[in-house]
Amino acid sequence: MLNLPIPIPIPICITLGTRPEAIKLAPVIQQFQKCPQFTTQVVLTGQHKEMVAQVMELVNLKADLDLDIMQPRQTLTDITCRSLQGLEALFGRLQPQLVLVQGDTTTAFAAALAAFYHKIPV
Repeated sequence: MLNLPIPIPIPICITLGTRPEAIKLAPVIQQFQKCPQFTTQVVLTGQHKEMVAQVMELVNLKADLDLDIMQPRQTLTDITCRSLQGLEALFGRLQPQLVLVQGDTTTAFAAALAAFYHKIPV
């Protein structure tokens, strides 16, 4: 394994898709955004788009990227597949050195799995 230098600021992705994730991650996101040692990308999957938008507006946060995966009559399998595909491409492009997730949701699972596939610490 190569020991490549980690760029400063350290690029990280904070990934969320549900209202509980947004509520719990909002103060974490705000702290990372204040810290000059990190470049923070807030990534929404769109799993619960309207409910997340309400929380984000309430705490004055904006997403940097939105996978916008919602479709009518989707199943958890659909959410998992679209999230995993979108996050895999995104992580390949952004090259984060850390991925933060919170919870036991499909979004958290897919983000952790995509990060694992890219060998990014979660």
